[in-house]
Amino acid sequence: MTVYNLGIISYPEAMSIMKSIHQTAVKDTKNHLIICSHPLCYTVGRDENIDFGIDTIKSDRGGSVTCHSEGQLVVYFCFQAPNPALFYRRVIKSIDRVFARLLPGVKYSKSNPGWYIDNRKISSLGFRYSKGVSMHGVSINNRVDLKAHNIVSPCNLSGIEATSLQNEGVDISMQELTNLLTESISTNFDEETEYV
Repeated sequence: MTVYNLGIISYPEAMSIMKSIHQTAVKDTKNHLIICSHPLCYTVGRDENIDFGIDTIKSDRGGSVTCHSEGQLVVYFCFQAPNPALFYRRVIKSIDRVFARLLPGVKYSKSNPGWYIDNRKISSLGFRYSKGVSMHGVSINNRVDLKAHNIVSPCNLSGIEATSLQNEGVDISMQELTNLLTESISTNFDEETEYV
């Protein structure tokens, strides 16, 4: 598994890099993980047509509206996924293990994909697949401005508000969270990790 840590990068620029790495993954049949954080922006999935009353960036992922901001850890998977259902289960298990260590009350919801504590959403995911390789990924709210994140309801879900690890009493740096998540993904996909 090759890991790219892009730091803070705009969403459009990250999408351009992800698509380039996706093409590499199609050719080299290896797994590539992109780690980053985005300046404040709102993105909507390819099938969402609602006007949320704010500027949004159209994405080709699945899902509805998502807020990105600094302090949110974003991981994009350009992974070999000949069986998308199996790939998806491994991603969920990877994130579950991170929350089991940090905040055991967090649970994954199959009906409204993402991770929640009661009615508070702390992590989102959305994927698409092309040529047997996944694109897009998972975001985890670590230390974010929740006012910005709650301008819209996470993923347009009624009665749901955004929360963060910090808001739930977990004090962890972005680097520590990155290390924990990378280790969990590496373990669940049985991959050695190479950083570039």
